[in-house]
Amino acid sequence: MTDISAPVPAVRMRSPLWFAWRRFLSNKAAVVGGAVLTVLILMAIFAPLITPYDPEAQSFLTEALAFPSAQHWFGIDNLGRDFYSRVVYGARVSLTIGFTAALFSVLVGIPLGALAGYFGGRVDWTIMRVIEIFSVVPPLLAALLLGAITRGGYGTIVFIVALFGWVQVCLLVRAQIKAFREKEFVRAAQALGASPWYIIRRHLIPNSISPIIIGFVLSIPLAMMLEASLSFLGVGVPPPTPTWGQMINEGIDFMFFYWHLAVFPTAALAITVLATSLFGDGLRDALDPTLKGR
Repeated sequence: MTDISAPVPAVRMRSPLWFAWRRFLSNKAAVVGGAVLTVLILMAIFAPLITPYDPEAQSFLTEALAFPSAQHWFGIDNLGRDFYSRVVYGARVSLTIGFTAALFSVLVGIPLGALAGYFGGRVDWTIMRVIEIFSVVPPLLAALLLGAITRGGYGTIVFIVALFGWVQVCLLVRAQIKAFREKEFVRAAQALGASPWYIIRRHLIPNSISPIIIGFVLSIPLAMMLEASLSFLGVGVPPPTPTWGQMINEGIDFMFFYWHLAVFPTAALAITVLATSLFGDGLRDALDPTLKGR
């Protein structure tokens, strides 16, 4: 006969974060993307330690356009600069602009999305009309115009990329806030006399952290692609600072004879964007499994 007085073994409760982590680990593509992205970030941070030459120094003019070798892994460019060093330092520009622009996109998109989702009415209508304006303007053409006017530079490129990156974050936050504003905990806070700003700050935004993280991560590859496009068109970060878009632009003129000048920066950009996209997709599915497969 079972002893009903025996103590019941404690059941270990798992947090939602634990289940999200398990779902993320089950997505092999996302894990690989995250690992590659981590390596690229470390490579950009420790670029001075893993590159043998100054990326801007024209130290090998007599060997200009030399093909990859044991001494120069990615060869020499047309101005006598070590191409491996330039590709590695180019990661700094792309990742810095990508992460910074994505951060600004989140800082703009969160409050606007929260206001539109919570208040609705005229506030929502006004913000949605602004979003429609940005949606119909081709980002690359507008960025090209602004870049030509301001003549590029780090700050300008970050501003341009963030200017068109906040829309997606705003829409994600708006949808999440609208779904939560009729919940019981919001009704209870309203009944207790909490102000709308308090409810948004303490209840709605913390419960919308998943789409915020997703929007931030998925904004990074879009920002990097836009920066590379501007650098490719000559209105990005000015030379001699190495950027992948700028190097691709310069390498196209020599592509049929000196393939390495276009292949290596193109491959670096493609791998970075793909890894970030895979990581972002995996994070989206892990944090919000209802979106999986959409």
